[in-house]
Amino acid sequence: MKPIRLAANQPHRFYRGGEAIARFRGLSLADQYVPEDWVGSTTTLFGEATAGLSVLPDGRVLRDALAAQPEAFLGAAHVARYGADPALLVKLLDAGERLPVHAHPDRRFAQQHLGLRYGKTEAWLIVETRGEHGSVWLGFREGIDRTTLARWVERQEHAPMLAALHELRVGAGDCIFVPAGLPHAIGAGVFLVEVQEPSDLSLLLEWAGFAVDGPRDGHLGLGFDIALDSVTLEGPEPAELAALHRRPSEQPEVRPGARRLLPVGTESYFRAEALRPDPRVLLEASFSILVVLDGRGQLETERGGTLELRRGETVLVPYAAGAAELEGEIEAIRCLPPPPELD
Repeated sequence: MKPIRLAANQPHRFYRGGEAIARFRGLSLADQYVPEDWVGSTTTLFGEATAGLSVLPDGRVLRDALAAQPEAFLGAAHVARYGADPALLVKLLDAGERLPVHAHPDRRFAQQHLGLRYGKTEAWLIVETRGEHGSVWLGFREGIDRTTLARWVERQEHAPMLAALHELRVGAGDCIFVPAGLPHAIGAGVFLVEVQEPSDLSLLLEWAGFAVDGPRDGHLGLGFDIALDSVTLEGPEPAELAALHRRPSEQPEVRPGARRLLPVGTESYFRAEALRPDPRVLLEASFSILVVLDGRGQLETERGGTLELRRGETVLVPYAAGAAELEGEIEAIRCLPPPPELD
């Protein structure tokens, strides 16, 4: 089984963006509301039957292909733990405007109230910003009470809500880990790779001025009285916040040519590496998604042949392709599911 190049997969969303994705992939932008590219997705938009699912070059829906050959795509150990489920969703996200303040439920809340396996812990791997730096907002600067948050949401008082959050300056190469529950927003002009649990669960705390019906669609069908229980009201301590924001100099090399992007202890959600061959980087056999950030190179796999790569390409590497080597003047991000042997 060979590595598979993946075409763009951009469902219509309620906020503007997509210009940076089009430029990155070398495509034309036909719609101002395609700010996300769901890469190697077996996940659908919340409440939808098929929207969001990736289609392979041979016309098969990826979810169906995994169901037919789970061990070839994912490996026997992964299938024994997770079934025919990659336990991972990767996106390209281009914020053409500031995203509204929102939050995602954790696994416990999703299981209890929605009967779903996953919450939506995520991480942002910054590719570029349109300007010297970009801004993101993450977690309340000081703890707030539920009554205040409910009032802000009901009255759509977005200014005090945004002002209550930590604003972080970000640049290319930064990684922000976003635990489920923390309210957050992404500033206009930030282009990133998002690695996340495979769900589309968002609680909108802000919607005024966006093309979405917040009172109807913003609470996951639960009503705000219940949905607000998923929000972390306490502010992260300075040390905790610093640990969530890792700059390139704080991302340790785990082997020649590979840096670990995410904090230790986050492996139960997903994994991610920054790859820059020196002169090559070794990759163990695993299901993974590669996003080529810059340059050109070759991915030589043990059993799946060699694939030429260039900036803007996204590639699904199946487990059955075996161990691999990445060579060339190339930079890439490798996104992986949690390891199956994790306790």
